[in-house]
Amino acid sequence: MTVGIVLLAMIALFVGLRLYAVLGQRTGHEQRPVTRPEAAPGTEPAAAPAEPKLGAAEPSGFAFDQNAAAGIRAIVAADPGFDVARFLEGAQGAYRMVLEAFWKGDREELAFLASGEVLAAFEAAIAEREAAGHKLDNRLVAIERAAIDDARLDGRVAEIDVRFDAFVAAVTRNAEGEVVAGSLTDAVPTHDVWTFRRTVGSDDPNWVLVETDEVA
Repeated sequence: MTVGIVLLAMIALFVGLRLYAVLGQRTGHEQRPVTRPEAAPGTEPAAAPAEPKLGAAEPSGFAFDQNAAAGIRAIVAADPGFDVARFLEGAQGAYRMVLEAFWKGDREELAFLASGEVLAAFEAAIAEREAAGHKLDNRLVAIERAAIDDARLDGRVAEIDVRFDAFVAAVTRNAEGEVVAGSLTDAVPTHDVWTFRRTVGSDDPNWVLVETDEVA
């Protein structure tokens, strides 16, 4: 077996792990280095630590807002293994998983992915929906863009705000399965900013959803 095949097998195994696919599993060895800015032709690299490459959209639709630069630099300084691109890929996966768990009323899954007021709000909405005898038959059609809006480090606690621009097809059904609102044929645009938190240096590599906001 060639080295290339072995590496592909290892990557496939990593992706298949459900828990650690959410916002990046790290051992301190498998992380790709954070993207660095390219030096201009004819200039020497600055002596100061390099910062993440920001302000440029990636082919996948991921982007980095310049407002987040200082916060990301602080997080990278505290955790050199932090990888911006991998975080955004994981955030996209978490966005899908949280929405689908909420739509299905899966409290156990939500408790794994969210905490605090966010989890309480989700559970209250699920309870209200169940009391009305309603079920959601929603579909996340596409995530058009995921971008880091802001980032900060307070002591050892890191927080990153991610804006998601997506399309969702939403349908509400009653206990008999009849549609009482919405349509699966008409996807509507949604714009959300979700805040993820993690204590840098903790044994738990996962980021937890701690705040959600709907934006214009």
